[in-house]
Amino acid sequence: MGDIVNLRRARKRQDRRRDDAKAAENRIVYGMTKAERRSIEAEREKADRDLDARRIVGPDDR
Repeated sequence: MGDIVNLRRARKRQDRRRDDAKAAENRIVYGMTKAERRSIEAEREKADRDLDARRIVGPDDR
């Protein structure tokens, strides 16, 4: 004969596992703070500006 299982506890345990998995997924997707996102965006913009500043423009490229 099988073990006696409290269904309320089993449901709560299952819900906690599902919530933990969703939280882990959200940490990956939304894991950066606003300051980190702004910093990365500023670095990208600076790299683009630096690249454009060093671009060689010929007479027919204008």
